[in-house]
Amino acid sequence: MTDLDPILLKHELDRMTAVRHVGLVSGVANGVIEVAGLNKQARTGDRLTLQRREGPDLSGEVLHVDSDHIHMLPSAAPDGVSLGDRVCLEQSPAFAPGLHWQGRVIDPFGKPLDGKPLLAGMHSRDIMQSPPPAVARKPLGERMATGLAILNTVLPIVQGQRVGLFAGSGVGKSSLLATLARSMQADAVVIALVGERGREINEFVGSALGPDAMKRSVVVAATSDQSALARRRCAWSAMSVAEFLRDQGLNVLFLADSVTRFAEAHREIAVAMGESPSLRGYPPSVTPLIANLCERAGPGTSDQGDITAVFSVLVAGSDMDEPIADILRGVLDGHVVLSREIAERGRFPAIDLSRSVSRSLPRAATDEENQLISETRKLVGSYEQSEVMIKAGLYAEGADPLLDQAVRVHEELDGFFAKTDPDGINNSFNRLALILRRATAGLPR
Repeated sequence: MTDLDPILLKHELDRMTAVRHVGLVSGVANGVIEVAGLNKQARTGDRLTLQRREGPDLSGEVLHVDSDHIHMLPSAAPDGVSLGDRVCLEQSPAFAPGLHWQGRVIDPFGKPLDGKPLLAGMHSRDIMQSPPPAVARKPLGERMATGLAILNTVLPIVQGQRVGLFAGSGVGKSSLLATLARSMQADAVVIALVGERGREINEFVGSALGPDAMKRSVVVAATSDQSALARRRCAWSAMSVAEFLRDQGLNVLFLADSVTRFAEAHREIAVAMGESPSLRGYPPSVTPLIANLCERAGPGTSDQGDITAVFSVLVAGSDMDEPIADILRGVLDGHVVLSREIAERGRFPAIDLSRSVSRSLPRAATDEENQLISETRKLVGSYEQSEVMIKAGLYAEGADPLLDQAVRVHEELDGFFAKTDPDGINNSFNRLALILRRATAGLPR
């Protein structure tokens, strides 16, 4: 126990109240429950508990408030709910992050998931914050060591940058996020696991992340079986934790897995509220929703730290033009694409360099480093354009000097892109420069 624990405990007790407001079920339709008697006390987003006459209580949240009733979106199917069932308005949970939350796994309401007690911090925060004023924000900061050779060199990430990680299922997205959480340069890490499979949360925390990385991390998780409201809130709550740490002057790494499931949760809620799913199955409100979440990350003001963010996106069939991927590409500072073809031949991380972009370049690198990056992209592009011909045995050395270099260096470059590099950015560039010198000179490895 720390010296602050008695103060936090008293603060928690002061928030409690003996008053409970109760309403009655007046209708059930299309998975939404109508409740009378709470319209003057309830606010959208408040939590509710419905006491069924038979069976366990049913939790939910206030979806809509009318002049004479409210609409409740339940956390499970409203089977067994009947007219006149009691509905209790619960005290709005105070979401108050603290530095003592580092090393913990919590739910979107700030309650612990790791079996140990957790007190709220001193000051509650609205999970729906506005981004810092645009004109007051700092520019992007210095390049950050990532622990991966490819991201240290040709796809740099700088402090305050917001990057999209686009991948299909099973191509190493979660493993790459875990590597960044373990190795990337940051004071604190906040991880949002939105709609994740229940068994994978413990696996991610215990195995992929590990105890050392967990010491500086806060994991906010909502499993796939939880209500759409809880899954959507997960991303907002995690961003609120990151903003709290940023306001303490810390440089924060924010990892979200995934924005697609965040958007799907919003779609469920929006459709229940009557919004038309007109954007290839998504409602129009999903665009400002995602843009607001992304804008909350990035550089802080002069007296704050920064939030460097990686937002993962599930792209079915590698369709980079699907709505969520398209929205994110327009608001982020770069995107990293994972390729199933690269993963299937055993190279991880399966980053497709030709389809990936870092908008921190060329400012993030020196003139010499930019030259190395340009040469690397030319060689990779040349090989990929002629790959079918090369594999068919139709390539003849000497016809194209650039292609000759690309073929000569392809295997070594491919191995370089798979390497971890805990020794930092300069070491990664030195290794890349050596590979390119061999290609130019025609030397064997």
